Amino acid sequence: MIYREFRGEKLSALGFGAMRLPVIDGKDRDVDIAATQEMVDYAMNAGINYYDCGWSYHGGSCESIMGSALKKYPRESYHIVTKYPGYDLSTMSKAPAVFAKQLENCQVDSFDFYLLHNVCELNIEAYLDTEKYGVVEYILEQQKAGKIKHLGFSTHAQIPVMKRFLEKYGQYMEFCQIQLNWLDWTFQEAKAKVELLSSYNIPVWVMEPLRGGKLAKLSAEDEAVLKALRPEEDIPAWAFRFMQSIPEVTVTLSGMSSLEQLKANIATYEAEKPLTEQEMAALMQIADKMQKAKTLPCTACHYCTNHCPKNLDIPYLMSLYNEHILTGGGFIAPMAMVAVDKEHWPDVCLHCHSCEQVCPQQIKISDMMEDFVKIIPKW
Repeated sequence: MIYREFRGEKLSALGFGAMRLPVIDGKDRDVDIAATQEMVDYAMNAGINYYDCGWSYHGGSCESIMGSALKKYPRESYHIVTKYPGYDLSTMSKAPAVFAKQLENCQVDSFDFYLLHNVCELNIEAYLDTEKYGVVEYILEQQKAGKIKHLGFSTHAQIPVMKRFLEKYGQYMEFCQIQLNWLDWTFQEAKAKVELLSSYNIPVWVMEPLRGGKLAKLSAEDEAVLKALRPEEDIPAWAFRFMQSIPEVTVTLSGMSSLEQLKANIATYEAEKPLTEQEMAALMQIADKMQKAKTLPCTACHYCTNHCPKNLDIPYLMSLYNEHILTGGGFIAPMAMVAVDKEHWPDVCLHCHSCEQVCPQQIKISDMMEDFVKIIPKW
């Protein structure tokens, strides 16, 4: 197992993500306890010492299940990690009760690592509101009291929201967990997010290295390109070799739902094999092709916004539309739209085509707006 040094801690470079534990009959709330214990035992014996939980994972049972699975091992041999559920605005006024329950669920007296969960467009105002909620201040008090050793945050937000949070709390954040994979390196501006965090000297934790499994299998043509470069490497392993090529990455989490997946990922992390320039270029070419095949070619030139009678931020809306299309659904685009004033939603588009007349890419923006309304519901 490869390890990384972090503030005196020796962390396994591969972390055990507990969002996709094995379940019975495909029911997310019905976790297969025996299979989970078998996976935890195998992971512990293989040297994984970082176990990432979440308040709502598996219908709220994740923390308790992982706490029980790890209880048999010496407390100093593992890090059980969880997050404050800020994605659920109803919890913002309940910080003391939520935190106490998390300690109880995980069966620990303190957390080695704790995150403010998914700082994003949906909750940034609440996270920054010190008078009404004061969630971050409460969590900082718990750190001072010894209940948290290392504090960080996770985010799916776009860069402006990350900047707002970092401007206020960056000095307290020791690590940040972002969605990072070779497809999102440019598509979701992951490279720029890494650079932003680096400017604050904040190391990166990775979630969704395989983009929910979408990068575990490619087209026959694309797989052939990668196999020609590394015949011995399985396609999923390329995602982890990509992480090994980014110096800022400390821990890469993988949500493994079977023992077979766990064994394969552990085998990948037996040795450090970062990508060469040629291999990195090949991945980026495949990523570019995947994006162009499904998304609209907006360059954010903003010519369209100058001609929109409704003052819609068309490039931003199109970026969210592209995210939703490429992902095949998901929560990121709907979550981001919560922060958009309803007067600037795509359903107010007049379909006047003024924007299309100046679009250098000749994108059918009115058609995009119409489809946007159908696929992304208002929250």
